[in-house]
Amino acid sequence: MPWTNRGAYLMLGTYFRGAAAPATFYMALHTSAIAPDQDRNIMSDMTEIAAGNGYTAGGNAVARSAVGFDVYTEDDTNNRAFVQCADVVWTASGGSLPASGGGARYASLTDDNATVANRQIIGTLDLVSDRVVSVGQTLALQDCEFRINT
Repeated sequence: MPWTNRGAYLMLGTYFRGAAAPATFYMALHTSAIAPDQDRNIMSDMTEIAAGNGYTAGGNAVARSAVGFDVYTEDDTNNRAFVQCADVVWTASGGSLPASGGGARYASLTDDNATVANRQIIGTLDLVSDRVVSVGQTLALQDCEFRINT
Protein backbone atom coordinates (compact mmCIF):
# COMPACT_ATOMS: atom_id res chain seq x y z
CA MET A 1 0.00 0.00 0.00
CA PRO A 2 1.74 3.21 -1.10
CA TRP A 3 2.18 5.84 1.60
CA THR A 4 0.80 9.33 1.23
CA ASN A 5 3.04 12.22 2.18
CA ARG A 6 0.76 12.75 5.18
CA GLY A 7 1.09 9.09 6.17
CA ALA A 8 4.89 9.29 6.13
CA TYR A 9 4.77 12.57 8.07
CA LEU A 10 2.47 11.08 10.73
CA MET A 11 4.59 7.95 11.09
CA LEU A 12 7.81 9.92 11.51
CA GLY A 13 6.20 12.36 13.94
CA THR A 14 4.80 9.57 16.08
CA TYR A 15 8.07 7.69 16.30
CA PHE A 16 10.62 10.49 16.50
CA ARG A 17 8.69 13.35 18.09
CA GLY A 18 6.22 11.50 20.30
CA ALA A 19 3.16 12.82 18.44
CA ALA A 20 -0.09 11.14 19.46
CA ALA A 21 -1.00 8.08 17.44
CA PRO A 22 -4.63 7.31 16.62
CA ALA A 23 -6.34 4.85 18.95
CA THR A 24 -7.84 3.10 15.91
CA PHE A 25 -7.30 3.17 12.18
CA TYR A 26 -10.02 2.82 9.52
CA MET A 27 -10.03 1.20 6.09
CA ALA A 28 -12.30 3.20 3.78
CA LEU A 29 -13.38 2.57 0.20
CA HIS A 30 -13.33 5.15 -2.61
CA THR A 31 -14.70 5.37 -6.15
CA SER A 32 -12.57 5.94 -9.23
CA ALA A 33 -13.80 9.56 -9.49
CA ILE A 34 -10.48 10.90 -8.13
CA ALA A 35 -7.31 8.85 -8.39
CA PRO A 36 -5.11 8.78 -5.29
CA ASP A 37 -1.62 10.18 -5.22
CA GLN A 38 0.90 11.07 -2.53
CA ASP A 39 -0.76 14.46 -2.01
CA ARG A 40 -4.31 13.22 -1.35
CA ASN A 41 -4.01 13.64 2.40
CA ILE A 42 -7.56 13.63 3.80
CA MET A 43 -10.77 11.77 3.03
CA SER A 44 -12.40 14.80 1.41
CA ASP A 45 -9.59 14.77 -1.20
CA MET A 46 -11.19 11.61 -2.66
CA THR A 47 -14.76 10.32 -3.22
CA GLU A 48 -15.88 7.72 -0.69
CA ILE A 49 -18.36 5.07 -1.88
CA ALA A 50 -21.98 5.49 -0.82
CA ALA A 51 -22.77 4.24 2.68
CA GLY A 52 -25.36 1.53 3.21
CA ASN A 53 -25.91 -2.14 2.37
CA GLY A 54 -22.99 -3.25 4.55
CA TYR A 55 -20.69 -0.24 4.23
CA THR A 56 -20.49 2.42 6.95
CA ALA A 57 -19.24 5.91 6.10
CA GLY A 58 -15.59 6.13 7.10
CA GLY A 59 -14.99 2.41 6.62
CA ASN A 60 -14.16 -0.47 8.96
CA ALA A 61 -12.06 -0.12 12.10
CA VAL A 62 -8.59 -1.65 12.16
CA ALA A 63 -7.20 -1.97 15.68
CA ARG A 64 -3.85 -0.34 16.41
CA SER A 65 -2.48 -3.58 17.82
CA ALA A 66 -1.02 -6.98 16.98
CA VAL A 67 -4.59 -8.05 16.15
CA GLY A 68 -5.25 -5.25 13.63
CA PHE A 69 -1.76 -5.50 12.15
CA ASP A 70 -1.10 -9.20 12.46
CA VAL A 71 2.19 -9.36 10.53
CA TYR A 72 5.20 -7.29 11.62
CA THR A 73 8.48 -8.26 9.95
CA GLU A 74 12.09 -7.24 9.53
CA ASP A 75 13.39 -8.74 6.27
CA ASP A 76 17.20 -8.50 6.14
CA THR A 77 17.40 -10.48 2.88
CA ASN A 78 15.36 -7.87 0.97
CA ASN A 79 16.42 -4.89 3.14
CA ARG A 80 12.97 -3.87 4.28
CA ALA A 81 10.50 -3.94 7.11
CA PHE A 82 6.73 -4.17 6.87
CA VAL A 83 3.43 -4.56 8.63
CA GLN A 84 0.25 -6.09 7.21
CA CYS A 85 -3.33 -5.33 8.18
CA ALA A 86 -5.47 -8.20 9.29
CA ASP A 87 -8.17 -8.96 6.72
CA VAL A 88 -10.81 -6.24 6.32
CA VAL A 89 -14.17 -7.56 5.09
CA TRP A 90 -17.45 -5.98 3.99
CA THR A 91 -20.57 -8.08 3.28
CA ALA A 92 -23.31 -6.70 1.05
CA SER A 93 -26.70 -6.89 2.76
CA GLY A 94 -30.03 -5.38 1.75
CA GLY A 95 -28.65 -4.51 -1.69
CA SER A 96 -25.40 -4.24 -3.60
CA LEU A 97 -22.35 -2.65 -2.08
CA PRO A 98 -21.88 0.22 -2.68
CA ALA A 99 -25.48 1.28 -2.12
CA SER A 100 -25.35 3.59 -5.18
CA GLY A 101 -22.93 5.23 -7.57
CA GLY A 102 -19.61 3.87 -8.75
CA GLY A 103 -17.96 0.77 -7.38
CA ALA A 104 -15.04 0.66 -4.96
CA ARG A 105 -11.76 1.23 -6.82
CA TYR A 106 -9.45 2.27 -3.96
CA ALA A 107 -9.02 1.41 -0.28
CA SER A 108 -7.39 3.88 2.11
CA LEU A 109 -6.08 3.43 5.62
CA THR A 110 -6.97 6.52 7.67
CA ASP A 111 -6.71 7.86 11.19
CA ASP A 112 -9.70 8.09 13.54
CA ASN A 113 -10.76 11.74 13.29
CA ALA A 114 -14.39 12.05 14.45
CA THR A 115 -15.19 14.00 11.27
CA VAL A 116 -14.87 11.42 8.48
CA ALA A 117 -14.11 14.05 5.81
CA ASN A 118 -11.11 15.20 7.88
CA ARG A 119 -9.60 11.76 8.46
CA GLN A 120 -5.98 11.72 7.34
CA ILE A 121 -5.08 9.16 4.69
CA ILE A 122 -2.03 7.08 5.62
CA GLY A 123 -1.88 5.14 2.35
CA THR A 124 -4.10 3.98 -0.52
CA LEU A 125 -4.36 0.65 -2.33
CA ASP A 126 -5.55 0.38 -5.96
CA LEU A 127 -8.10 -2.45 -6.31
CA VAL A 128 -7.34 -2.41 -10.09
CA SER A 129 -11.00 -2.11 -11.18
CA ASP A 130 -14.30 -0.86 -9.79
CA ARG A 131 -15.73 -3.44 -7.38
CA VAL A 132 -19.47 -3.95 -6.85
CA VAL A 133 -20.55 -6.72 -4.49
CA SER A 134 -23.97 -8.40 -4.77
CA VAL A 135 -26.17 -9.21 -1.77
CA GLY A 136 -24.59 -11.91 0.40
CA GLN A 137 -21.16 -11.59 -1.22
CA THR A 138 -18.09 -10.11 0.44
CA LEU A 139 -15.35 -7.72 -0.50
CA ALA A 140 -12.25 -8.77 1.43
CA LEU A 141 -8.90 -7.01 1.57
CA GLN A 142 -6.22 -9.44 2.66
CA ASP A 143 -2.73 -8.66 3.93
CA CYS A 144 -2.61 -4.97 2.94
CA GLU A 145 1.05 -4.17 3.45
CA PHE A 146 2.95 -1.06 4.49
CA ARG A 147 6.61 -1.43 3.59
CA ILE A 148 9.75 0.59 4.24
CA ASN A 149 12.71 -0.26 2.04
CA THR A 150 16.19 0.66 3.19
